Amino acid sequence: MPEIIETSNAPAAVGPYSQAVLAGKTLYISGQLPIDPSTGAFSASDICGQTEQSLKNIGAILKAAGADYSNVVKTTVMLSDIGNFSAMNEVYAKYFSGKCPARAAFAVKDLPKGALVEIEAVACLD
Repeated sequence: MPEIIETSNAPAAVGPYSQAVLAGKTLYISGQLPIDPSTGAFSASDICGQTEQSLKNIGAILKAAGADYSNVVKTTVMLSDIGNFSAMNEVYAKYFSGKCPARAAFAVKDLPKGALVEIEAVACLD
């Protein structure tokens, strides 16, 4: 039976979905906006700060599931402007290096709440 993973250290879901679902040994983390869970607002107005917060939110959810960034096998990065790819990638590289997860990154027309980035992840728990 799938298990819902929730933590107050990441933003609460803003719709009918869960922060993450653990199905067997696979953890599916919903797209994380750059919302600071302590304020409910964006942590920054620039792509670097927003990428950092989205990845911190993923880290908090991973921790709640007993995992860390090394368990991540796939991410999807959605950008409101593909021109922000290089700056996002610099921040992303601080969290994933060496044996990096598979990744897709692409521009979308709009993101919820006017965010510059949203990142989802899939992790494999040992």
